[in-house]
Amino acid sequence: MSSIAESYKAIPMNLNHIIPLDFNGVHEIPESHEWTISTEHPIVDPVTCDSLPLIDLSDPNALSLIRKACEEWGAFQVINHGIPLNLFEEVELQTRRLFSLPTHQKLTILRSPDSITGYGMPHIQTFFPKLMWSEGFQLIGYPMEYASQLWPQEPDQQTNFCDVMEKYQKEMKAFTEKLFEMLLGSLGLTLEDIHWFKPTTDGSNNHQNVLTLNSYPVCPDPNRTMGLAPHTDTSLITVLHQSGSTGLQVLKDGSGWVPVVPVSGALVVNLGDLMEVLTNGLFKSIMHRAVANMTNHRVSVAFFFGPPRDVEIAPLVKLTDEDHPALYCPLTWKEFLQTKAKHFDKALEVLRNKGAKDNLD
Repeated sequence: MSSIAESYKAIPMNLNHIIPLDFNGVHEIPESHEWTISTEHPIVDPVTCDSLPLIDLSDPNALSLIRKACEEWGAFQVINHGIPLNLFEEVELQTRRLFSLPTHQKLTILRSPDSITGYGMPHIQTFFPKLMWSEGFQLIGYPMEYASQLWPQEPDQQTNFCDVMEKYQKEMKAFTEKLFEMLLGSLGLTLEDIHWFKPTTDGSNNHQNVLTLNSYPVCPDPNRTMGLAPHTDTSLITVLHQSGSTGLQVLKDGSGWVPVVPVSGALVVNLGDLMEVLTNGLFKSIMHRAVANMTNHRVSVAFFFGPPRDVEIAPLVKLTDEDHPALYCPLTWKEFLQTKAKHFDKALEVLRNKGAKDNLD
């Protein structure tokens, strides 16, 4: 199978200076954003195929349902997650306020090439020759340095934005820690089996979290654009809140794109590359993408949960034996990001081949 980047054919362009398009008042697709969409994987009709599993976390069978979803899909939706539903409304309101600002105002917080946080195009943009119909903002912690530039004359708005984002990060941090424990529990493991998942002296855990706000503006011709190109996440877990309109799609068994229809109050959970490494391939990292639409400005809020950047991640000892040797070589999140920067959607395959060779040594 050809790589994802290769299958979306287009004329290469200079990507040295990538900034989002000013989407306001755009009535035609610029050549820079016009995609030739691959037909290798069709979009499946959600009425006639299985939909992404919806799991009630209060269900006594939640762990077995989670394991089945992780093995068969690499993603699922959850309800009864314990996060106040009004917080979703607040974070969505603040997200829309940010992206409704004039482009020149958003560009004051443009992400530098060597930075994780700030406004700009998706990090995967450099792997594709055409630009995506989206914009994003990544943050870690209390983002006052950005808010003060976005709303220089509105101190109340600065504070409101920062307070909501900080509260959301706190809630999502607690939830992803609980969810990670449930994922392990579904395999008969506990947090004690993760040497790096231990509280620090201040009682917190030293894993890494990043919050990403995504904007998919109204598009005059969605069939000729791509909101967010197909990719897998590098994290352990990504938890997504999506607004009311459908845009997220997951690739099921390599056969077709399954639309993830939003469920009121639900969160989408998808597994990343490092979770596949950690579980020795038992759980799958899910390929996903996002498409634009002609009628609604769609937004989503993604929370990425990962290990400390310098801690080695390897298949868990309890999931390997003579009959199930380790498939992947140990590496840090930082090293994996470097591998993915070189091989993109082939990164796991490269690591798997290296791990197989190591097993033969």
